[in-house]
Amino acid sequence: MGQQLTHEQLTVDVLNEINETTLARKDAIDVLKWAYNHFDDNLVYACSLGAEGIVLIDLISKVRPNAKIVFLDTDFHFKETYELFDRIKERYPQLQLEMVKPELTVAEQNEQYGEDLWKSKPDLCCQLRKIKPLETTLAKYDAWISGLRREQSPTRKNTQFVNKDNRFSSIKICPLIHWTWEEVWLYIKLHNLTYNELHDKNYPSIGCENCTLPVADGSDSREGRWAGSGKTECGLHG
Repeated sequence: MGQQLTHEQLTVDVLNEINETTLARKDAIDVLKWAYNHFDDNLVYACSLGAEGIVLIDLISKVRPNAKIVFLDTDFHFKETYELFDRIKERYPQLQLEMVKPELTVAEQNEQYGEDLWKSKPDLCCQLRKIKPLETTLAKYDAWISGLRREQSPTRKNTQFVNKDNRFSSIKICPLIHWTWEEVWLYIKLHNLTYNELHDKNYPSIGCENCTLPVADGSDSREGRWAGSGKTECGLHG
């Protein structure tokens, strides 16, 4: 196991050394090997089960067959997403897959904040049902893996393999930053991976059912998320 890194030790100089020297010109598998070598069981993958997530689960299974993977269950996901979670568990029985739920049930949230909070205050809804549960989960680990890719949106174009995550006082590992959408799907097809069938219905980015719409061919892959609200991120990566 490599030298343990902490959020506090991850200075600009250390980050530059890792990203520009140690991991320069490395592929996703190499980045995952480096991450598990440094963090071992203190590394978790927070997966949304999107196309990138399916690729990462498969790559992770090759590096760490019993890796810890969490899926944030907002209680508002599409039925196809829940069905995919079950299929993933069947395909990778050794992986430690956990479904993490918010503190509040939907009924309790409705009682405290009013119904359809996702519509009136989408940021608060994401805070309660995604960010807080992830905060609780990441507090148990030193680092986490994310499927961010640079081409996904302007807010992600500067993402590195290893990032200091001040939002969660953690270290965020992003092995797929250089992958294109076409490469993600080439890997899925090449390895015959199971994926969310909504991708075949013009849903490139899939979140909660209430906040996700299909997009026109050729549109930004995240255009269907919180459409018409001016919101572009849930806050997990802000």
